Amino acid sequence: MKKITNKIAIMMVLAGMLSGCTKFLDQTPNGVLSSDQIKEPERLLTATYAALGNDHYDVPFSLWPYGTVRSDDAYKGGSGPQDIQTFHFLEVSSNMMTNFAEIDKLWFQLYVAISRANTTIKTIQEMDNFEGKEGKLAEAKFLRGHFYFMLKTLFKYVPYIDETVPVDSYETVSNRAFNNDMLWQKIVDDFQYAVDHLPAVQAEVGRANRIAAAAYLAKTYLYKAYRQDNEERHTVTGINSGDLEKVLQNTEIVLASNHALEADFAFNFLPGKYENGTEALFSIQFSKDDGTKFGRVNFSDLLSVPMGLGCCDFNKPSQNLVNAFRTTGKGVPLDNYNSLNAFNASEKYDPRLFHTVAIPGLPYKYNSKRIYEESWNRNPADYSVYASLKENVDPDCDCFVPMAPFFANTKNRIVLRVADLILMRAEALIELHRSAEALPLINQVRMRAKNSASMTGYATDKMLIETYKNGENILWNEENARKALRWERRLELAMENGRFFDLVRWGIADKNMNAYYETEKSRRSYYASAHFTADKNEYLPIPEAQIRLSKYLYKQNPGY
Repeated sequence: MKKITNKIAIMMVLAGMLSGCTKFLDQTPNGVLSSDQIKEPERLLTATYAALGNDHYDVPFSLWPYGTVRSDDAYKGGSGPQDIQTFHFLEVSSNMMTNFAEIDKLWFQLYVAISRANTTIKTIQEMDNFEGKEGKLAEAKFLRGHFYFMLKTLFKYVPYIDETVPVDSYETVSNRAFNNDMLWQKIVDDFQYAVDHLPAVQAEVGRANRIAAAAYLAKTYLYKAYRQDNEERHTVTGINSGDLEKVLQNTEIVLASNHALEADFAFNFLPGKYENGTEALFSIQFSKDDGTKFGRVNFSDLLSVPMGLGCCDFNKPSQNLVNAFRTTGKGVPLDNYNSLNAFNASEKYDPRLFHTVAIPGLPYKYNSKRIYEESWNRNPADYSVYASLKENVDPDCDCFVPMAPFFANTKNRIVLRVADLILMRAEALIELHRSAEALPLINQVRMRAKNSASMTGYATDKMLIETYKNGENILWNEENARKALRWERRLELAMENGRFFDLVRWGIADKNMNAYYETEKSRRSYYASAHFTADKNEYLPIPEAQIRLSKYLYKQNPGY
């Protein structure tokens, strides 16, 4: 089985100093690092990389409840609305409380990860110069930027604590010490340092390199570009052209590298030889047979396995999402796309549907011996009959790991890939009023989708997609280019847990979600009272437990 070269399976345990004179107390127990080892940059970095996978199914770093279920792409799933009820309230944008344990734990775990990064950075900075010092600092800052990016998109206003803040001063740092733009700039600074000091290629798979840093820097600038109203409102008031130019500058670094789109869309979501492929810019590395009981498995997504294969049938693609893949006779998206209440085999769909959604009667994860059935669904009355495919694996793969009652897998999870970067660049060009330059970029992604049938021959008669041709199947002006870009991001990145954050960035979350709720009320009864409140539901509440720990220094987000 694969071994992770960056050793993220090693868990770092810090022990207090014990005094005593017996030989028993003088021995170093297994799993504990000595004070000298704690000062070793490589071990500290290992601990920080390990934090990428230190989550749980109810505290998932993949963010599926927050970026997908909270959007129009998926239903929560499970046994019913009461099953992890916090995620149900996220789904319907209602009854959100400040004391939800899942949200508090997510905040806590992300700050534990940031603490590891800060410890690594501070320790390395205090060491004498050694070969590779700046590179190791850059890796630690990249990882810190990653965790702060997650916090920023989830909560908007968070306390920014770096390696210069003494531990006994943590409680003096307000979550409003920096405004929205200043917090984004702090994240920019970490990724910029990584771009400036990381090599283009790392000897060990899984480590951050300059290309991954440039990709994350471009993403951060794209989010930063969309200026929001003020502290009490989240309305987008403008888009900063200087930040968009930085998006272009950093996506150029990525697109000039050896990374490129995979030949087939499917290859991004398969285990084994397909992992860390040409399109993957940064991935969370998982493993099996590494000396631990189950291996370093993907705990984030183990709940999305259909009940017909294991447990627990969460994160279910919505009918709205399935309908979004419908195409016209000209091979482009339908305007009136959401008129069906079930998949219709006589319709034509974008090929990416069959890589993203498990549909009754079709092979599950490309395995013709395992036909996905309606009976595999746990609660079809509430959550329909589809299942999510990208994060799952073929059960016949030895990467499918039984952990009764759950089933996990060891397939890597891609954080950033080339298609995402291409669409980021297209978005920046459109908002810079250079929409003509965005057309070939969007078409590059659509052409790859058209060519992605090597694994889905069973559905070729249901597929139809064409590139955009100005004057033939679209009038390519700025308004239509923006619409096409946003549609493309939804289809290309569906169920990859970024949809909700896109809607917030564009400033259309309230309009989009309330329209979604209105149509879904006739399909799912629990949407009857769903309502998205603008200037509130774009972000999570600051956990009440954290506000109390700060002695009420932290300020709650608007509306909570």
